[in-house]
Amino acid sequence: MLQAQTAKLPRLVTVGGAITEIVYALGAEAQLVGTDTTSLYPLAAQNTPKVGYMRSLSAEGLLALKPDAVIGTTEAGPPVVMAQLRSAGVKVDLIASDHSWAEVQRKLQAVGRGAGRETQARALQARLDADWAVTQQVVAQFKGRKPKVLFILSHSATVQVAGEKTAADAMLRFIGAQNVMVGFNGYRPMTAEAMAAAAPDLILTSTQGIEAQGGLDKFWSRPELALTPAFKTKALVHLDALELLGFGPRMPATVRALHQRIVLA
Repeated sequence: MLQAQTAKLPRLVTVGGAITEIVYALGAEAQLVGTDTTSLYPLAAQNTPKVGYMRSLSAEGLLALKPDAVIGTTEAGPPVVMAQLRSAGVKVDLIASDHSWAEVQRKLQAVGRGAGRETQARALQARLDADWAVTQQVVAQFKGRKPKVLFILSHSATVQVAGEKTAADAMLRFIGAQNVMVGFNGYRPMTAEAMAAAAPDLILTSTQGIEAQGGLDKFWSRPELALTPAFKTKALVHLDALELLGFGPRMPATVRALHQRIVLA
């Protein structure tokens, strides 16, 4: 009977690591027939059929998996592929990313709808909303000096810093830190002049970025970083990219942990 019930549930393809993570959090992983290459957590998600990178999907590859629904963010594309899926009768639900707690809620609700598990999604959201409220209270209680933090994106040869209206900027605000890169939106290449002017106390980056640069020693060997106060003490915190910037169900715990490590340290 249980197998029959499971078979009737919608077949899902998820595009975005946080959305895949929510599927597992709702216990709906048996409904997954495909995920994108950013879907790496939990570990079991790495063994799901992969449909490619979220921005360069193929309609043929997706339709071959016979999904009932594709759930992703508005980064999923290209748009013509999303249109082809809808024309083929696949439900496509794309969630806007605005780097807010409401974004996490929208993802939860979309997965609940798409997976046919709205009751479970409401229960999970209630728990996470309560956890987020506690997290906000913890951060708000700190009345000391906000540390000056620089977020570095270094997954490729071009190392960039995070300005305003980025996921990194939002996370820094949520943990109670100060983003030293203001006055521009998005990401820009890191320059010596900018590093000297910004004078960050600490650098925040992803673990994958450290690995892409060849390890911590290689990361710190960049001459631009030698101009910062953070360099003198090698003040750096790194975290898995999905946990750090994914805006998924681990977000309340991640914000509390970073607040402890960066602001209260």
